Amino acid sequence: MIAIIGSTGTGKSELSLDLAERMIERGQPAEIVNADAMQLYRGMDIGTAKLSQPERRGIPHHLLDVLDVTGEATVSNYQTDARRAIVEIVARGAVPILVGGSGLYVSSVVFDFQFPGTDPVLRARLEAELLERGPGLMYTRLQAVDPQAALRIGPSNGRRLVRALEIVELTGAPHLAALPEEPVYWQPSVLLGLRTPREQLTPRLDARVERMWTAGIVDEARGLLSVGIERGVTASRAIGYAQALGQVHGTLSQADAIEATQQLTRRYARRQVSWFKRYAHTHWMESDSSDRVNEALAHVDRGSALSAPTA
Repeated sequence: MIAIIGSTGTGKSELSLDLAERMIERGQPAEIVNADAMQLYRGMDIGTAKLSQPERRGIPHHLLDVLDVTGEATVSNYQTDARRAIVEIVARGAVPILVGGSGLYVSSVVFDFQFPGTDPVLRARLEAELLERGPGLMYTRLQAVDPQAALRIGPSNGRRLVRALEIVELTGAPHLAALPEEPVYWQPSVLLGLRTPREQLTPRLDARVERMWTAGIVDEARGLLSVGIERGVTASRAIGYAQALGQVHGTLSQADAIEATQQLTRRYARRQVSWFKRYAHTHWMESDSSDRVNEALAHVDRGSALSAPTA
């Protein structure tokens, strides 16, 4: 398996297409598996930079447009679906190329993550406490029992705070969906990373947000109201869509919506950089390198696939 990682705006999708085409030219079929949580949602295209069918160049893509905006994207469900797709791709004699910037989603596939189960009664109790007392108190509780998880989740994401507390109560151990210090690989993998210097990436991300508004994200968000985006736990909070919906409802001006999206996008990119820099054995390449496809192929051809190391 090949995984292409990096922050938003570094050209991961383009590299995946170029690499797949080159492999196909050499007689090795390749298929692409999405690892961007927001691209799972149908109808959320402009704000997620989702490739249209013509832009996919005839290369099979998996796990795009698989959820309604009212559905809840979860890492555990994604892991099951992505791994199933990868096993099927390998069975067809093709190479799976995992592409995306959602760090925990990528990690759940590349590394040997084990997700604890759930207890409906415990979950219902914690969710009732969240509604009654708010996320602030849940955050304080999590800080006391699992400060690393609290730091990772933050004080406002009630859904993830509930899940972390549920895991602690079920297992008696800290939040288990964290990247291990010494990760064990699910299967042999080549990790290709794209990076862009911050002074170049920041204006690129700002311009990308402006293009989203020019391309019609506000109209796209308005159209998703009829299919229930505001009832969606995850989709309604997506960067760009939450701000576009604010503009639709008149609570944000266009200028404020764009500025807020730019700030959140820059912050998200910084978190992605911090997450992915922990991946050992990654072959990092400059995103603007004219030779990056050849670099990527060289890493694959040199047999850089990792045998799963012992824990």
